[in-house]
Amino acid sequence: MPSLPVFLLDRIGPLRHLRPLRRPGEQQSGRLRWLFAPSLPALGFAVRTTAAALIALIIALWMELDDPQWASMTVWIVAQGSRGESISKAKWRLVGTAIGVVMSITLISAFIQQAWLFFPALGIWVGVCCTLATVVRNFRSYALVLAGYTCAIIAIGAIPNPANVFMTAMSRATYIVLGITCESVLAGLFAHNLADMARRNIRDKLRTALGNVSASVSSLLSGDEEALVRSRAMFGPILSINDQIEFSEVEMGPHGHEGDHARAALAAVSVLLSRGLGMAVRLQYVDTDQPVFRATAARVSTFLTSLPPQLENDDTVQHLLEDLRLLRGECRQQIVDALTTEISMQQVRVQDNPEIQALLDGRILHNALDELLGELEQAIREYDASQHFIRGDHFHFRLQSHVDKREAFYNGLRATVAITSAGLVWEVTAWPAGLGFITFVAIVCGLFATRENPVVATTQFMVGSLWAAFVSFFLVFVVLPTQETYEMLVASLTIPMIAGGLASRNAGTALHAAAYTLLLPNFVHPFNQGREDEIAWFNSTAAILLGVAFAVIMFRAVMPFSSAAERWRMRRTLLRDLRTLASAEPIPLNQNWIGRNIDRFARLIRHAGPTPSPTIEGCLQGTLAAMTIGLNIIRLRNLLQRDQIPPAARRPIEVVMKRMSRFTGKYGRTAQSARIATNTLRRIEAMEPNITTRIELTRAIAYLIVVSHELEANAVFLDASKPYKAA
Repeated sequence: MPSLPVFLLDRIGPLRHLRPLRRPGEQQSGRLRWLFAPSLPALGFAVRTTAAALIALIIALWMELDDPQWASMTVWIVAQGSRGESISKAKWRLVGTAIGVVMSITLISAFIQQAWLFFPALGIWVGVCCTLATVVRNFRSYALVLAGYTCAIIAIGAIPNPANVFMTAMSRATYIVLGITCESVLAGLFAHNLADMARRNIRDKLRTALGNVSASVSSLLSGDEEALVRSRAMFGPILSINDQIEFSEVEMGPHGHEGDHARAALAAVSVLLSRGLGMAVRLQYVDTDQPVFRATAARVSTFLTSLPPQLENDDTVQHLLEDLRLLRGECRQQIVDALTTEISMQQVRVQDNPEIQALLDGRILHNALDELLGELEQAIREYDASQHFIRGDHFHFRLQSHVDKREAFYNGLRATVAITSAGLVWEVTAWPAGLGFITFVAIVCGLFATRENPVVATTQFMVGSLWAAFVSFFLVFVVLPTQETYEMLVASLTIPMIAGGLASRNAGTALHAAAYTLLLPNFVHPFNQGREDEIAWFNSTAAILLGVAFAVIMFRAVMPFSSAAERWRMRRTLLRDLRTLASAEPIPLNQNWIGRNIDRFARLIRHAGPTPSPTIEGCLQGTLAAMTIGLNIIRLRNLLQRDQIPPAARRPIEVVMKRMSRFTGKYGRTAQSARIATNTLRRIEAMEPNITTRIELTRAIAYLIVVSHELEANAVFLDASKPYKAA
């Protein structure tokens, strides 16, 4: 008979060939691939984090701390896939913990022996933290919610003995510092050449974004009808890369402004994609049957297609920039040649000769190509600047994000109601384990209040909690009672924890694993003085599970998340922002407008699911159109500010801006004003003797064409007086 290890290897071997997750109704064995055939990074993360969690647990037991499981739980909370994420989260966890410690002592001191002043005050504090956390990004948001539920953990733990609140606070802070230290030290041991890898990671992501967008714009120029749909999907990854740059900066340690240049490159890539979409609009509205333009467009398309492989070699960047300058020079030369031809024809009225109209259309298209290549040049320059340290560089760049103030208020209100209601349950029932119940209501509210769809997230968290209870039952009642040494404790917990670590690196089980890895140490609850008996285990476990379930119910009952309501609010915010673009002083920056709209676009994609409905598709198209309209509004305002066009040409543009500043999406008056302005500027441009002025007028006509087309094509979406529903 084969030995047990050989038998297991024989069984596990075939499982390494399991196929990926399938659709319902197909063979389901591939669902466990993440467990039996994990990737090396996932396995490394699981083993490393398990080791850190067990070391933290053993040290806490050795120090005779009263709740050693919190040290192990902290390790799993802090641990992230990349070193930069872990360091950032650990830093902000310390900040949130410090604020929570101070606030817990303040609340207990202010409302000692006054339960119905304490619980509403605690609920309001957690609610305020959740509200503020909704309007910031990354782990700054985490620090705020942590300040809320750390305060709850310490303050509620001090209720039986309020005079000891300071020692309780120091105890909790000790667990957190211990857990962060263990995770950081162990993760640091496996992080070799971290700075170089971070720089390489930034370069690879930027190169991928640049290459994909260039290929997409090339497809748009060639008239590929599917390119528009493919282009929309690129905004989500761009936003994700922007978030990851912050963590790469942490990994680089002391550095210059490489991350700022990388974010600027991403913004230029986004504007480049928007320019490509605007170019596609112009191709529909002007005469493209021109050999000169077709030849130029073909050369630009060839250059864009050949760009990705050339970006792999840093030595070719300067050659790329030189080729770009030559292409832009060719576009400008074609504009000058067309103007020279028009002047030589000595025509007074554009409608008298269709050839002059074709020459103007050619100038519009070549001007659009020139500006498109200008954005690409800016993206490549910023990409190059992000790859090395620049002495004396003081460049700063940040992308703004979409802020839903009403959803932020709902998050805070939901947390306040949940914690106050949990306090009422404990007060009415006098449940001995009720304090643990309230504590985990606060933890779940803090963890998931800032999620875009907390209902789905908390439900999956509940399932993970049940798995943790199931596994801990066997550990507490079967395995641990027979053990007396730390070594055996480690051996017993290693396999369950590694399984949780593997699940956390699998997208389909990540939220379940978040609950499992967080709660497993708490359910097992090892301590030096003995073992948890049956009654204590059932009471504490039931209190935690009911606390999680209560929070899930609160998320479903109090201001539940509605994707339809979110889309409506987003559309109304979009319209308000469009009005602001047309009237705000100083003129808003492209990067701010781009950042907010990429964030909106990414939210829509995340909520769309695997098969977006026609309504979601319409919202995606409308958001993209609004972003394009806004960029052209900014360009028109900058053109007016340069003051290089005659008063007769300024007036129709100013009328469009005035209409836009009062834009409601109804009646189509703004689109009509843009069409009238386009026709007016065409007549003025044909009679203008100054070449510089004619070039400026050509730009204005190109911008107005895009504005009028997008306003007309998306009239239903841009009318936010009623919810949008695709026909």
